[in-house]
Amino acid sequence: MSDEAGPMRIRRRTMSPFEALVQAIVYQQLAGPAARAIHGRLVAALDDRVEPEVLLALSDETLRSVGLSSAKARSLRDLAGKALEGTVVLSPRALARRSDDEVVARLSSVRGVGPWTAQMFLIFQLRRLDVWPVGDLGVRHGYGLAWNVPTPTARELEPLGEPYRPYRTLVAWYCWRAVELYGGGVAGGLTR
Repeated sequence: MSDEAGPMRIRRRTMSPFEALVQAIVYQQLAGPAARAIHGRLVAALDDRVEPEVLLALSDETLRSVGLSSAKARSLRDLAGKALEGTVVLSPRALARRSDDEVVARLSSVRGVGPWTAQMFLIFQLRRLDVWPVGDLGVRHGYGLAWNVPTPTARELEPLGEPYRPYRTLVAWYCWRAVELYGGGVAGGLTR
């Protein structure tokens, strides 16, 4: 499969960590075109300054008018508040010093941000090499396709990643590619 999939490719991020998390929250559970439209309207409402202070200054009415649900608006406000108070550290230098587990724990303290979102942040924003997102259906399905076994549960997949430490992110990427190449769909992690 690696010949067909080619080398691992993850687009370089041009967003700040805060911008990436705002986008992740906006995109949750939405189809691509709708998510892009809402995110674009939010960025425009922020005058292209996706920063905690600017986001907190927007009214609830403005957040609703760009298409955000009240739950997502609360999540974005929680993220901005926690970023400002330092509960969630988002400076690239400080993030570089944090372990994966610490980043996941801190991000998961934000309303609406769970372990999966935090793990995608580790992979696609921080470019960490040893993330094993066992809760990702694409990784589980891709593992089954690549190893020609039934799709493992998250619990079953956890130990299957151990032989690949400290490069489990690469295995996850190839699992997503297996779904894309052989599974009849596009895996979630590759669309980021």
